[in-house]
Amino acid sequence: MTEAAEGERTGDRAYVTLQDVARDAGVSLATASRVLNGTSQVRADLRERVLAAAAELSYTPNAHAQALASSSSKSVGVVCHDVSDPYFAAVARGVMRTAAEYGMLVMLASTFRDPAREVEYVAMLRAQRARAILLIGSGFEDREWERAMAAELDPYQRTGGRVAVLSRHRSLKVDAILPQNREGAAALARALLDLGHRRFGVLTGPRALTTVHDRLGGFTEALADAGVRVAPEHIVEAPFTRDGGYRAAAELLRRENRPTCVFAVTDVMAVGALAALRDHGVLVPGEMSLAGFDDISIVRDLTPALTTVALPLNAMGERVMGLALREPATRRSRIERVAGEVVLRASTAPPG
Repeated sequence: MTEAAEGERTGDRAYVTLQDVARDAGVSLATASRVLNGTSQVRADLRERVLAAAAELSYTPNAHAQALASSSSKSVGVVCHDVSDPYFAAVARGVMRTAAEYGMLVMLASTFRDPAREVEYVAMLRAQRARAILLIGSGFEDREWERAMAAELDPYQRTGGRVAVLSRHRSLKVDAILPQNREGAAALARALLDLGHRRFGVLTGPRALTTVHDRLGGFTEALADAGVRVAPEHIVEAPFTRDGGYRAAAELLRRENRPTCVFAVTDVMAVGALAALRDHGVLVPGEMSLAGFDDISIVRDLTPALTTVALPLNAMGERVMGLALREPATRRSRIERVAGEVVLRASTAPPG
C-alpha cells in the first residue's frame, strides 16, 4: 500500500481520489476510470487490481468527497421506517425546519423496517453526495446489520460526510439523540401501578428493534420491582402499525384472565388497539385502561384521549439535524438524551 493510501486508511486524508486508486493499483488514471465506471473492457487482472485498491481505500465513485469538502452539496438524506407513521412525520418536520434555515434540501426515504433496505439507502445517499445522513428510525438488535451499516458509514464519515441518528443504534460510532425509552416506560408503569392496576397486557412490535426492546424492558422491569409480573401470554407481538395494534389487541382479548390495563409500545399501535377494544364491546377505561408512548398529535383527540409518554418529536428532529450540521469539537461521538414525560389522560383510570 502507498503512503497516501495508508494515510487515508488511518483517517489522515480528507478524501480518496480516483488518482489514489490508480496509483495504489499501479494502473493509469484512464484504466482506473474505465474499471470503476464500467465504460469499456479492461484486462481481467487489471480490473481485479483496481477493484481491490478501491475497496481497500473505501473509494466512492462520483467523487462525493470533493463535493463534501467544498460544501457544494446542499442535500441531506433522512432515512426513516415509515413516513406515513405520525411519529416520523413529526420528527421529519423538525428536521426540515432546521434544514430550511440552512438552505438545504431534504431527501426522505422509508425502509418499512427492512434492515437491508436501510443499508442500501445509505449506500445510495453516499453515491448521491449527500452532505449529511440522518437515521431517525429505531436501530436493530442485529450484528450483521450493524457491520453492514458501519461499512457504509465509517468511510463516509472519514471523507467528510456527517451522520446523526435518532434512537439507540448499538455499535455505530455516530452522533445521536437518544429518547429515554426505557426510563419513560418505567415511569409509565409506576403511574399505572399508582392507579391500582396489577394485571397488565403489553402490545409490542418486533423485538429486534432497539426501541421495542427498551420500552418493553423498562415497563416490565418497573412492574417487577413492584412485585408485579406480566404473564407471557399477555405480551402480544405484532407489526409496529395501527393495524398491528388492532390485531394484537384482538388476540389479547381471546386469551384467558384479561388484564385490567394494556400498554401499547407506540401510540400508533394504541390507536389500533382502541379501535379493536371498541369493536369487541370493551369499555375504555371502564373495563380496560389503555396507554401508549410518543404523544403523536392525534391521540389527544381520541375518545377517550390517550394516556402516553410524551416525547418532543419536532424538537428531536431539530436537534438531530443540528447535530449533523454542527462541527464536532472532538472525534468522540456526541450523545444528547431526551426525557419522556408521562401524561395521564382519560384512557386510564383505576380498575373497576
